[in-house]
Order: sequence, then C-alpha cells, then structure tokens
Amino acid sequence: MKDSRTFDDIRPYRDDEIPAAMQRIVESTTFPLLASYVFPNRDLGEVRQLIKSVRTIGEFQSRVMFYMNEEIIRRTMTRFTWSGMEHLSPEQKYLFIGNHRDIVLDSSLMEYVLYKNGHETSEITFGANLMQSPLIVDIGKANKMFRVERPGNNLREFYCASARLSEYIRYTLREKHQSVWIAQRNGRTKDGLDLTNQGVVKMLGLSKSDNKVDALDELHIVPVAISYEWEPCDILKALELYEKKLMGHYVKKPGEDVNSILTGITQFKGNVHLHFCEPLQREELALYDGCTQGDFHRAVARLIDRRIHHAYRLMPNNYIAHDLRYGRSEYADRYTAQQKADFLHHLESLQPYEESCDPEQLTDLLLGIYANPIESFLNDEASQSIH
Repeated sequence: MKDSRTFDDIRPYRDDEIPAAMQRIVESTTFPLLASYVFPNRDLGEVRQLIKSVRTIGEFQSRVMFYMNEEIIRRTMTRFTWSGMEHLSPEQKYLFIGNHRDIVLDSSLMEYVLYKNGHETSEITFGANLMQSPLIVDIGKANKMFRVERPGNNLREFYCASARLSEYIRYTLREKHQSVWIAQRNGRTKDGLDLTNQGVVKMLGLSKSDNKVDALDELHIVPVAISYEWEPCDILKALELYEKKLMGHYVKKPGEDVNSILTGITQFKGNVHLHFCEPLQREELALYDGCTQGDFHRAVARLIDRRIHHAYRLMPNNYIAHDLRYGRSEYADRYTAQQKADFLHHLESLQPYEESCDPEQLTDLLLGIYANPIESFLNDEASQSIH
C-alpha cells in the first residue's frame, strides 16, 4: 500500500484540514458575494457561522455544495434531469470519464446527482492552472478536488506528471476506495465534438503496465455524458476557435479561466441532462488485447466516445443549428418556430465582435458547437453499420 503522503501536493483535503480551510473561506473578501449567491435568504452572519461550524468534507458537501448546485439549477436552468443510475452500484467505486463542456458544472452536477441518489461522491480532477486563487484552492480541495499538473512541451516532465496522475487515480480507487471523475480530454470541448484523447487512456495504463486489459478493467470505467440546451460560454468558445483558426494558436488572457468559471455558472443553460453510461466491460476491452499499445488506446477511446455520443441528449438547438449550418430544413419537425426565433436571437450576441472578426466564419463556428453532436451521432451510426 502506498503512503498517502506521497501525494500530499496534489490530493484533496483531509477532514482534519477542513476547519482551517473554512476559517480562511469566511475571511475572504469574496465571501459575502458567495454567501449571498448560495444562501440568498440567509443573513451573512448566519452563513459565516454555518461555514465555520463545518468540520468534515462530507459536511461541506452536504451543507454547502449541495445548496450551491440547487441555486445554480434554480437560477440558470429550465430543468435538470439525469438517467443511467441503474448502471451504478453504491458499493462499487468507478472512474467516471465525462465529456467536458463546463469547467466546474460537469463534475459538480454529477456529484449532486450521486449525492441525491444515495451514492458516495467522487474525487475530481482540477487543473493546476485553475488553482491560482487561495479561495478557489480551499473550496476545490474541500470538495474532493485534486490537482492535475499541466506541464509544457518537456516530454520527460509530461511523462512524469502523467505517470503520477495515473498512480494517484489507481491509488484512490483501489486503496482509498473513492470514485474519481476525470474529463475525456485536456480542457473543455470547444467545438461540440466530444472526443476522448487517447493520451488519457494511455495515462490510465501507466500505473499498471504488465497487462493493458487488466489495467483498465480494474478501474471500472463509466463514461458520463452531460448535455446543455444552451452551451456554457458558447460565445467565448466561438471567439477562441476563431482566433485559433486565424492565428494557428490561442493565448489565454489574464483572468480568463476565472471569467469562464463565473460565466459558466451564471449563464442561462435551459434544459440540462446528465447520463451515466454502461460501464466498460472486460469482454469489450479484451477484443483489442492483440492490438499494439497505440491501437489499443485509440480503440478504447473510441469505445468511450460511442457511449457518450449515443447518450448525449440532442435538443432543439442542436437541430436548429444543424439546419442553419447546412441550409436545410431536415430537422424542422424537431423544433418550433419560437425555438428557432430564440436561437436566431442568440446568434445576435456575436454582433459586437463582427468588426474585428469575419461574421460568417464566427457564426459558423458557433453553429458548429451546437450542430456537431448530431454529426458525431450520425458518424457513429455509419461506422457501426459498416462493421
């Protein structure tokens, strides 16, 4: 058994570290704003005493994070639904691999669903680039988030960081007996194409290299698909895609990550659905046992993709965007005239940027964010029929 101190620099807080973290949170200059959002009907002094009385991670999640999610759902969603709980056992620990549309909400809403259904919450990966503010560090690590390093182009540093992450995930599942959530790729999906990076699959196997099927099978991988009617940060994503297309790369602005977190939380999202897919089965993984390592990783990544693409809940905006992008009315029976008018009105949000961007290209990129989930589903269907 590994010594837990091996991972002291990346692990979440332990229960004995919670009281000090709560004290720092209530002393933060941002605390009054956070308190008024999560507990809008309670006095600031009362909320301060509530936070200071929290002594464990479980208490923080049940007495604070649960209500934060409830407020986000109440204020920014028409409806939040979920499905697939029948695929999970409360006694089993899982590696949840989710499509990544929002920095905070994808995993936070999943934790909310697990808690509501009597399952223990999971630990959550959180990029080191996001752990800049002491307040974010305290809230994140009190909410079972662990630090994921994002090294640059140094191959040795990248391998070491990946191997250590792999070891920690396996240690958490096998020895701490805690589930884990990880995104299917580094960073959010910006273009609406939920594609698992084969490097993520490769990383998971680094901590058990003697048998690639065993390495993944014992993690009990469950793909998770979250679908938003109105994509969080969709305008910001379209602008990023535009700059990347124009310049060949994208450079983040100071404070951009925090702005994306706040925008994602506060932006109206309409209907939101989360689905737990069927866990990957050993028999499925064994089909690729004879492949090279690279082909094995690619095959497993595509297996996860197919689960997510079929579980992704297509909504009127997806069909509207697809028809608009391709100049058709193929899916006109999937949406109303009012829904189309609402979507066209949303496209007008791009107007302030039209002086500095090509309007047609920028509009096409925004349409792609919504239309591409349909393309993913159709491509998977075509691939399955060929085989």
